[in-house]
Amino acid sequence: MTDKKLYLTRAQLISELGRCLGCKSKPCMNACPVNCNPQEFIAKAKANDFAGAVETITRNNPMGQTCGLICPDKFCMQACTRAGIDFPINIPRVQATILEKYRTAESAAHPKLPANGKKVAVIGAGPAGIAATAELSRLGYRITLFEGFEKIGGALNLIPDKRLPFEVIAKDWSFIDDPDMIELRLNTPVNNPAALLEQDFDGVIVATGEPEGINLGIDGEEHAVSYLDYLRHPEHYAARGNIAVIGGGAVATDCALTAVNNGAENVEMFVRRRVSDMRVTGEERKSLLDAGVDLTTMTKIKKIGADGDYLTLYTAKNRFNRGKLEEIPDTTIARPGFSLIIKAIGSTAPRQPDTDRVIYAGDCKHGGSTIVEALASGKAAACSLDEKLIP
Repeated sequence: MTDKKLYLTRAQLISELGRCLGCKSKPCMNACPVNCNPQEFIAKAKANDFAGAVETITRNNPMGQTCGLICPDKFCMQACTRAGIDFPINIPRVQATILEKYRTAESAAHPKLPANGKKVAVIGAGPAGIAATAELSRLGYRITLFEGFEKIGGALNLIPDKRLPFEVIAKDWSFIDDPDMIELRLNTPVNNPAALLEQDFDGVIVATGEPEGINLGIDGEEHAVSYLDYLRHPEHYAARGNIAVIGGGAVATDCALTAVNNGAENVEMFVRRRVSDMRVTGEERKSLLDAGVDLTTMTKIKKIGADGDYLTLYTAKNRFNRGKLEEIPDTTIARPGFSLIIKAIGSTAPRQPDTDRVIYAGDCKHGGSTIVEALASGKAAACSLDEKLIP
């Protein structure tokens, strides 16, 4: 069962709705990569038209509830006019709460074009692939969605369940899935997207994410575990002592909190820059502090050493010199006694150019991104393919 603490109470929802100024310029919508319209759905919710609010949210965001739980605060919240008065409206959480409490099949239904007789393969059931599938279905295509793992969600499944339960991803998908137009094939990896064009598909969208973690390029790196391996199978790394996480973003945060939840005695994050530079939301930063995670900032990782069952991190201090980050000479020290070191500085994938009928979307095209940017990329890929197939 989903934790009720993930959503606003009725009193909190009413309070947040009441704080909206109804700006005619809609800065919140202009800042949203998927062009969601918070001003409109908040106005409808304030008028007790929650069905209308649901329709507005899901019109442009097929994964609105998932997005509302994990979307960073650098888009609509940063643009919110209230930020210049007191503090921004928690728009993502308002959105997630409305969908959790009021979404129905009727309110989430949107007009679709008649079936056009064309078939498209979408590879990857992460945010970009799901968004592409939703948009193509709306445009009248039959879609086969291929997913290499046993469930949908892609990289969303790396996020700790306490922050994003899988049932929320499944709920969003349930309002997209259409047995007449969409076939989902799990545990079906596709290694040659172009070959699908020879199998009765008119076009292909590739949204396979970023499958490889970025390397540190230091001696002893083989002793560290990639965040991809750790978050996919944390039970395989049941270290109980001191755990180091290298990185200062959302993925590193997920690793640190997972380690805490799995019983680590002490978790320490090593961050290249300052706390204020960390690419995390205020809520994520608070979660780290509440969990007792130590933040060691302005730190460069020099190498990793192994001594029996324990690992040693060799670190140096960083500083800013005329705006550029640099290592401070003669500051290298040894930090022994770690039972596990996790590298979480991002991921990458080979970039492939689009062809006439094979379009790339999401992280495998643009690099690591947020959920809402991946959704926008998936929608854009669907529209691009539609223009090619039906000029």
